[in-house]
Amino acid sequence: MKIIPAIDLRQGQCVRLFQGNFDRQTIYGKDPVALADSYRNMGFSDVHIVDLDGARSGQQENQEIIRSIIKSSELAVQVGGGIRSAEQLESWLDAGVARVVIGSLAIIRPRLVSEWLASYGPEKVVLALDVTLDETGTPQVATHGWTRPGNITLWQCIDTYLDVGLQHVLCTDISRDGAMTGPNIELYAQLIGKYPQIQLQASGGVRDINDLKALDRIGLPAAISGRALLDGKIDSTELTTFLPAA
Repeated sequence: MKIIPAIDLRQGQCVRLFQGNFDRQTIYGKDPVALADSYRNMGFSDVHIVDLDGARSGQQENQEIIRSIIKSSELAVQVGGGIRSAEQLESWLDAGVARVVIGSLAIIRPRLVSEWLASYGPEKVVLALDVTLDETGTPQVATHGWTRPGNITLWQCIDTYLDVGLQHVLCTDISRDGAMTGPNIELYAQLIGKYPQIQLQASGGVRDINDLKALDRIGLPAAISGRALLDGKIDSTELTTFLPAA
């Protein structure tokens, strides 16, 4: 299993939100470029970067910082946050990102996103599907920064894109994000069972190395960790088996 550190940017700063709530953020006094470099030095091969301002406005407000990370870190960078046009997507690919992350648009405009998967290649596009569990335990996809229901289940959404070769899905259980309550192992096990061909990235709730080991045991391809790494809850010496570049 691959571990992918997360760097969330807001107004040029590295932050973490609690369950996507912009009013409940923790600011980390770390230079984002230096942080990415430190992750590379620890042995990570990838980094997940979210432009939180862009997610709200649709403008790539932290793009200079992200471009600096792409140039300096030697990491495979995947970028998300407010990417809503082919021009924006192409701009990031031209800048050298490994993968572009598409969120709400995958629910709102499935035909357009299907065209992108076909045009740019499924290896270049990650669908970020953020879910809440309904009263029956079925994962329902949320949109617009988790503020609106997408009126579609996680399974329905993924099925929509199978015919165009969908490869990468980043799934977040909203209730676990930033909460340090442990990942939703059952949800990710279901996903792996239903879609073994998908390169799944799990996000939300990772507290420590034991959570990562639990995700690894179910055969998860990749896990994203933000707060646990930033808060030092996971020591670099514990990660050796997960770091091919160490």
